Amino acid sequence: MARKKNTALFEESLAELEQIVEQMEQGDCSLEQSLQAFERGIKLTRICQKALQEAEQKVHILLEKDGQQTLEPYTHE
Repeated sequence: MARKKNTALFEESLAELEQIVEQMEQGDCSLEQSLQAFERGIKLTRICQKALQEAEQKVHILLEKDGQQTLEPYTHE
């Protein structure tokens, strides 16, 4: 259940961050509104970064064999 919660939190945070970017790109916000939106965007970015770091750690754990990482380079074919 925690995984679904983390995934939902990431997706909600990313969607809100996208909305903030769109609003700020329109340029219709006052300076105060822009600063508040920027502050909220920073918080959302940190939430997303943390979720991505946790996912990366899980991938490393899943790929570990006999105490050694067996990462292979990604090749897009």
